[in-house]
Amino acid sequence: MKNRILLLMSTQTYRASPYLKAAGKLGVEATVGSEKRQALEDYTPGKTLTVDFTDPAGAVERIVRFAETHPLAAVLAVDDQGVEPAARAAEALGLPHHPPETARAMGSKHRIRQILSAAGLPSPPFVCLAVDGEPDPPVPRVPYPCVLKPLHLSASRGVIRADNDREFRAAFRRIAGILQDPEVRRRTREEADSILVEGFIPGTEVALEGLLCDGELKPLAIFDKPDPLDGPHFEETIYVTPSALPAAAQEEIAACARRSAAALGLRQGPFHGEFRLNPDGVWPIDLAARSIGGNCSGSLRFRGDRKLEEIILRHALGMELANLELEPGASGVMMIPIPAAGTLVEVAGLWKAQKVAGISDVQITLNPGQKVVPLPEGNRYLGFLFARGETPGEVVEALREAHRQLRIEIR
Repeated sequence: MKNRILLLMSTQTYRASPYLKAAGKLGVEATVGSEKRQALEDYTPGKTLTVDFTDPAGAVERIVRFAETHPLAAVLAVDDQGVEPAARAAEALGLPHHPPETARAMGSKHRIRQILSAAGLPSPPFVCLAVDGEPDPPVPRVPYPCVLKPLHLSASRGVIRADNDREFRAAFRRIAGILQDPEVRRRTREEADSILVEGFIPGTEVALEGLLCDGELKPLAIFDKPDPLDGPHFEETIYVTPSALPAAAQEEIAACARRSAAALGLRQGPFHGEFRLNPDGVWPIDLAARSIGGNCSGSLRFRGDRKLEEIILRHALGMELANLELEPGASGVMMIPIPAAGTLVEVAGLWKAQKVAGISDVQITLNPGQKVVPLPEGNRYLGFLFARGETPGEVVEALREAHRQLRIEIR
């Protein structure tokens, strides 16, 4: 009986450990497929696989050959880069998957916006501009304030608001510089040659975590984002669940998420969506065919002491899902922002942060001596704070207080 899953993930991901721990708990053989050859690949056959995410056809051929000697029960994309190769490989192996054309569209924020707009979902005016050449604002059809963003990067990297022509030109050139980063260009195709410009959507921002089962989206959690995200950069900090929004608003968010997933043609696996609410309704901001990024999934705990990764693996392998309810109470996470560029010297006050009432874990994910880069150029967080409490308000206050205890020294 096949009991092996291929997990496609970047070598820079935060997600490897949670997924591998979940696979171990379930007694599942897990193979990690990443873009760089692993040091022990020759000595641990079946444990790792080198896959070029920028060459979906070549990736499929590589995965199918691997499956001849290591039969696969599922192929799962952990990060955005693996979504298209996972869908194409699953199709070739006769496994449940997203339609390949849908998977390819998920790699372009412009294509996603086109699909959602054509389906009648709330969408701001938008246009896609080539990176080469000088920007020439104002952009037809897109009024100020507007937001400029790369087509393919995540975690708010390169997302900048502009309120006038001067800010537009500065933002355009800044994003163009990010897209010239050799690491960015190595991991992408033509998406690195364009910038999406769309109207700024005011309102309250939330995130929805869900699971697609044969095209039906099952919401698992709605996160509130208590810190305003109005720009000029959009650095996310606190996520807290359950949402404090009225039940009717949460139903409206879930309905918008279902319509969005259906319009895109998503069929199987994890779903993460960002939405904004204002008097005009619920607006899709960003959608992904993967689970929540960073280490943020650590804030979710489902009944039966199950974590998000276990539920996702159970679904991918056709195992029983049973209860998908969160444990009672509230929980949340703070993505610790990087305050300045330079070299990290020290993060002091960790024990003080850990002792704050309600804090369940403190994780620093960057090491002293490591180069640190804040948004919008950066793509890493300093670390993560986790909290639990009886109410969302208690969780938010615990996270803020723990963050106040930290002393971050950057040279």
